[in-house]
Amino acid sequence: MALATKPKRPKRPPVRSCLGPVSDLEQHLPEEWWRKLFNALYVKTDGDVVENSENTRREVDFIVSSAAIQPHSAILDLCCGQGRHCLELARRGFKNVMGVDRSRYLIRLAKKRAQGESLQVNFKEGDARNPRLPETSIDCVCIMGNSFGYFSDKQDDEKVLAAVAKILRPSGQLVLDITDGAHMHEHFEKRSWEWIDEHHFVCRERSISKEGDRLISREVIVQDEIGVIADQFYAERLYTRESVSKLLEKTGFRNIRHHGHVEALSDRDQDLGMMARRILLTADAPVMPARKPRGKTPILDVTILMGDPRLPDTVKRGGQFNPEDLDTVRKLRDALSELPQYKFRTLDNHSTLERDLADLRTDLVFNLCDEGLNNDAFKELHVPAMLDVLDIPYTGGAPGCLAACYDKGLVRAVALSLDVPVPLETYVRAGDQGATLPSVFPALLKPNFGDSSIGITKDAVVKNTKQLLDYLEHLRVLFPKRPILVQEYLTGAEYSVGMIGNPDQGLRALPILEVDFSRLEKGLPPILGYESKWEPDSPYWTQIRYREANLQDAVQQQLIDNSAKLFERLNCRDYARFDFRADAKGEIKLLEVNPNPGWCWDGKLNIMAGFQGMRYSELLGHILQSAVERLGVTARVAAASPTSTNERFSDASLTKSSLAP
Repeated sequence: MALATKPKRPKRPPVRSCLGPVSDLEQHLPEEWWRKLFNALYVKTDGDVVENSENTRREVDFIVSSAAIQPHSAILDLCCGQGRHCLELARRGFKNVMGVDRSRYLIRLAKKRAQGESLQVNFKEGDARNPRLPETSIDCVCIMGNSFGYFSDKQDDEKVLAAVAKILRPSGQLVLDITDGAHMHEHFEKRSWEWIDEHHFVCRERSISKEGDRLISREVIVQDEIGVIADQFYAERLYTRESVSKLLEKTGFRNIRHHGHVEALSDRDQDLGMMARRILLTADAPVMPARKPRGKTPILDVTILMGDPRLPDTVKRGGQFNPEDLDTVRKLRDALSELPQYKFRTLDNHSTLERDLADLRTDLVFNLCDEGLNNDAFKELHVPAMLDVLDIPYTGGAPGCLAACYDKGLVRAVALSLDVPVPLETYVRAGDQGATLPSVFPALLKPNFGDSSIGITKDAVVKNTKQLLDYLEHLRVLFPKRPILVQEYLTGAEYSVGMIGNPDQGLRALPILEVDFSRLEKGLPPILGYESKWEPDSPYWTQIRYREANLQDAVQQQLIDNSAKLFERLNCRDYARFDFRADAKGEIKLLEVNPNPGWCWDGKLNIMAGFQGMRYSELLGHILQSAVERLGVTARVAAASPTSTNERFSDASLTKSSLAP
């Protein structure tokens, strides 16, 4: 009988040497410490922060809220580590996400996790100073989790930013999350130790470098049975809010915006080190030389007409242009700068607009003045009327179209004549105190004339006669000369159809959008009212999302056909948006028609374009091209080929003498 042999104990890994007491940490710091540090031990020692899902969720919330990204945007997480931000972005529906990191171990771990969740993320090894990506190919570069400032030479940090500048599109943005150097310089822990799991603990020492601009750290990692398994050194540059801003400005980044501080959460709630208090900021891509269009394609001179930021605007929050409005204009200009076949100027001074237009020499006007002349929504049609009188070609609807669509009751009548379903409705004339009001509830009240959901708030949905009379009186006080519509409140899903082109040259629909009210807090009526467009602190602003509609083919085609019929009958041109909503039985009815709909980067039209993989600049280019084809516009203004983005835009405030190109 054979005797059972005693199983062999597994060999212990070789014990790594420990340097013992060290008087000068900087003396032992490898110049390229980052080449070997980011391995499985890093995931252990820093896992309380970098593996904390709530930290990742909050940081991705910041990326999404602070950068102008859409589901189709090309997003690069530079120094992505194990890919936590990339994976979370992919979970949220972002379809073009890439992560680059120097650590082979972390990239392999990221790929494994992506595969395990069936997430489509492109991970690759690469040096942040030269990520080897095509120029102007990325919409947003994120450097998160304090992954900036590793290099011993500060010029290498400049190289990282220079590389980011090259790969960002002109409308692109940088999102940066780095330690608060001023705070860390004064509050770092010189010595600490903590258990990182049941069998490992880490001892840390820290000191400021001789130059005073880096924090040097040492970690001695101990396994309770084996002993010391790592004795490693690393360092990070201590940037302050002021010094990182200067560095960004030096490398050409624009419109640097600081978003306060963030403090990391920890599963162990012990030594957070450099992750304890960090600076959050965003910046716009530098102005890079614009590529000349291929061949001898003439450059069209385009003048953009916009609302006047100097004047009051009763529709906007606080009755005036706000920082978010100016930021929207800036994003528009950046996106248009990606269209090399056009040269742009902007007119927004309405006090001199009539004179400026009379002296204007241009190939095409891009009419984005949806605020109306002097920011009066009733005078939106006056702008194209002036252009017609001066025989200046322009994009979008003519005065008659804008006037018709501004009258919601008239649009409903047109829709009825075309057999497009509409909600039940009662028209209450201004000042009519004896009107017969409907007794079917819930109902929705809104001004017959209006734009941007003016007059439609959470209280516009009424459930009984008293609420109806109260809100009717409220609207009469706000808009004493306007008729009021009392509509059947449609309780089903809400959809939008975007159309680009013209019936004679080809009219196509963008993917249909559905409004997602699922996150809206209970008790609030699910509507897209004034709060959702103009009040950033409202739950309507923060909790409403948009998604691509999942409709049966026949239903989808019916919505598109109805939109096309309305587009042609109302004489829309180049682009328009049609909003629909289903009733309790599922019948989808027309809400309103929007000629010259919202052109902003985060508006419905651009979101729909994003469902198709179209970028903001491409959407704007399609609108311009639709007008060019409809009008047969050719370059009649001599315009030299621009060499930079700056040269492709004139100042927003133009004097009479500066109008000639």
